[in-house]
Amino acid sequence: MVIMTLALLGCYVMGSVPFGLILCKLLRGIDIRDYGSGNIGASNVMRTLGTIPGSFVMLLDAAKGFSAVLICYHLGLTEELRPWIVVAGALLSILGHTFSMFLRFKGGKGVATSLGVVFGLNWPIALIAFFGWLIIVAITRYISIASIAIAIYVPLQMIIWKSQNVPIPYVFLTGLAALAIVLKHIPNIKRLLNGTETRVGHKDEDKEE
Repeated sequence: MVIMTLALLGCYVMGSVPFGLILCKLLRGIDIRDYGSGNIGASNVMRTLGTIPGSFVMLLDAAKGFSAVLICYHLGLTEELRPWIVVAGALLSILGHTFSMFLRFKGGKGVATSLGVVFGLNWPIALIAFFGWLIIVAITRYISIASIAIAIYVPLQMIIWKSQNVPIPYVFLTGLAALAIVLKHIPNIKRLLNGTETRVGHKDEDKEE
């Protein structure tokens, strides 16, 4: 029980590490929260500093979610309990990114961390989701549209693949993550409707209102 509790706590702490903020400080000496959307996530870093730094932040944020699943999966739990503890650890990792203990419980939208979680839960679905995200970004040039679309796709695909032994807790987790991602993107949705959302390839210099 002690090991499990420490592992879950570790998932939250690990999820709380603001890699976007740290990387931008190291590379340019800037606080990414003062630029673009003010978000610490990969998409804002990508729009502000470019594709390579943004991709690196995406990889690091995804690693937080993937590591949480991996740690909880190998705690030596029973087959009945394991999926629920994995879900708890994954959820805490996403919550850590979204409500970081290092940023006064503020943070990113959780897209990359959620993708890392899905890679840990079911890598074929995650791979399809990742390439689907890339295609939508390439077509629309909007990261927000791609993120919302793929967030909704993943739990639906989990339901479709339920016959292939996808545990119910995983469906529950991805559905909850999708809802959180959509809610966190409400400002983006408003900007899309107003025609003021920033496209990929256009670097933001000033913070959006």
